[in-house]
Amino acid sequence: MDVTRIIAIRHGETAWNVDTRIQGQLDIPLNDTGQWQARRVGQALVDESVQAIYASDLARAWQTAAQVGEHTGLPVTPHLGLRERGFGQFEGKTFAEIEAHLPEQARLWRTRDPVFAPEGGESLIVFRQRVVDTAAELAARHPGEQIVLVAHGGVMDVLYRAATGQELQAPRTWALGNAAINRLLWTPQGFTLVGWSDTQHLQDNPLDENHT
Repeated sequence: MDVTRIIAIRHGETAWNVDTRIQGQLDIPLNDTGQWQARRVGQALVDESVQAIYASDLARAWQTAAQVGEHTGLPVTPHLGLRERGFGQFEGKTFAEIEAHLPEQARLWRTRDPVFAPEGGESLIVFRQRVVDTAAELAARHPGEQIVLVAHGGVMDVLYRAATGQELQAPRTWALGNAAINRLLWTPQGFTLVGWSDTQHLQDNPLDENHT
């Protein structure tokens, strides 16, 4: 089977990103900066040869993907498997609130315990399996082609680890920037990394533009 090229993009910024508030699978839209970032990533991909765009159905990813679709002329297909990790009772809380009110659970989360799941949420092991299976399923539909996956920070983290052989508990030393462009290859043998966290298209100041 031919290689599938993947452009993986985290959604643009939201107000909850700024507040360090856990979004998980809550449906939070882009803020003004995020909308600007989405337009810029769409513009950055306008000359790419892309055969399909898949996105999480959550608003922040969907709005970002819509800009990629507008600039490439392609429809966006939703896939629930690209949603952020389910964080259960953590969702809606800031990092500081979790540390203050759920210290033991915060410790398990902070140390990346692979089997720990916040009440009502997903463990890292379950989340990783979902993301890897989804990305492989979508890539397998497009041998020899290039696709765009628009999702979330946790999804980007899983894809990076899958492509580089990093363990689930390995400390993160790579960026997961909003609207950064990440590039991977997929074959039935797995994922490999091509490039990570390209933010050249975001170097201008978003406040210099009119957001209307």
